[in-house]
Amino acid sequence: MGQPTPHTCDWWRSAVIYQVYVRSFADADGDGTGDLAGVRARLPYLAELGVDALWFNPWYLSPMKDGGYDVADYRAVDPAFGTLAEAEKLIGEARELGIRTLVDIVPNHVSDQHPWFRAALAGGPGRDLFHFRAGRGADGELPPNDWRSEFGGPAWTRLPDGDWYLHLFAPEQPDLNWAHPAVRREHEDILRFWFERGVAGVRIDSAALPAKDPRLPDLADGTGPHPYVDRDELHEIYRSWRAVADEYGAVFVGEVWLPDAERFARYLRPDELHTAFNFAFMTCPWDPARLRAAIDATLAEHAPVGAPATWVLCNHDVTRTVTRYGRAETGFDFAAKRFGTPTDLALGTRRARAAALLSLALPGSVYLYQGEELGLPEADIPLDRIEDPMHARSGGTDPGRDGCRVPLPWTADAPHAGFGGAPWLPQPPGWAAYAADRQAADPGSLLSLYREAIRRRPVFGTGPLTWLPAPDGVLALGRADTAAVCVVNLADGPVDLPAHTELLLASGPLTPDGKLPKDTAVWLGT
Repeated sequence: MGQPTPHTCDWWRSAVIYQVYVRSFADADGDGTGDLAGVRARLPYLAELGVDALWFNPWYLSPMKDGGYDVADYRAVDPAFGTLAEAEKLIGEARELGIRTLVDIVPNHVSDQHPWFRAALAGGPGRDLFHFRAGRGADGELPPNDWRSEFGGPAWTRLPDGDWYLHLFAPEQPDLNWAHPAVRREHEDILRFWFERGVAGVRIDSAALPAKDPRLPDLADGTGPHPYVDRDELHEIYRSWRAVADEYGAVFVGEVWLPDAERFARYLRPDELHTAFNFAFMTCPWDPARLRAAIDATLAEHAPVGAPATWVLCNHDVTRTVTRYGRAETGFDFAAKRFGTPTDLALGTRRARAAALLSLALPGSVYLYQGEELGLPEADIPLDRIEDPMHARSGGTDPGRDGCRVPLPWTADAPHAGFGGAPWLPQPPGWAAYAADRQAADPGSLLSLYREAIRRRPVFGTGPLTWLPAPDGVLALGRADTAAVCVVNLADGPVDLPAHTELLLASGPLTPDGKLPKDTAVWLGT
């Protein structure tokens, strides 16, 4: 469709990127599932919000055993979402509005319905494209090693012929063997396929997992590098991907969960990934010292390689921000998710509004998950409607991730809050109160705050962050090349504002005597 174009600007270094979970965004054909036509119809809303790019969770052909992250064909759009032609129209129409498109690539695994895996099961060639092994035990009845699935349970499934295959996620997601050259060639071709269609970048799912120690040793061995997390072989793979991206001026953002800052930064070297998600900030509790430490650590680990930081408060995998910030434990940990956790949504919303101004004042790019701008809470999904495999694989103890994936409310007075047909996940009672049309008409709404903050964000410029003197429990920061500061009050009571010439924006009202209340943020002109 398109020819390679030179990389003309580093737009991604300071972009606001909106994450679209298509299945739950907008349903144009009334079947209860969001689709690309629904996204196209809402492009004016996204343009008015002011975002620079859209990141789409997988829209490819998939049995949907893991929300589309079980891909059967990267070159086809799933019929539930539309067609390849519609995807091309969406990319083009968004670009006309100044909005770029990023797609999701899942290199660690494919669907068990992928032609390669089906051929391998049928006894044809290609078993070496995956990780098949004989079992242990007298009759091979035990898994080949002690690895555990990210979703719970063993990371191996036994086939009728007695062999086992590896899946770090669900059994329907067999892991690819990245030591095989055909796997590498295929993914480079997939990148070119989408770059040719005008895609401006790629988000890489589980970017630290694809390479495996060929011996597949037990984790319990504890010797040498981790057998499947952050293997050195990955860097050669991503360097070859970067060469492809550079032909088109495209960019990468990696999903890299690593505690080691030095190891993390390796993925951001100039010939590898452009950016990677900052999970330390996303999972950080609402605590001034820890937030400051997370910000400092993030900027420090990016500095040696000259990469921009990314700031994100939630995504399709984690508890929504207003819910998380309204709980006693305000950080996020997959292991701590549980049913029935008490939540103060008013408190959580107040903090989420302040966090929006904090994140948008920081140097780097910001990712905004759909519905975050509406202040949507985590929804309780009836047990018989939960689809996320994390719930089943945990034996029912983990509520899974469906609570942050409930279809969006667009129109307060319309059936299903204007989403379309009866949604694939039920919208909770009162969902219409968060509808975009109602918030657009309310200058005090969270949607209005996000629109104004994104519009005014350039006031902070592109310079490095500077921490300013502030009372205990208060974060105050500026940027080297601007006359604006952000002040966030996480103390126990109201505080005086620093000297300023103008109140640019506030996440909530000041006190009657002009002080900054707790859990409130302001942008000030100085």
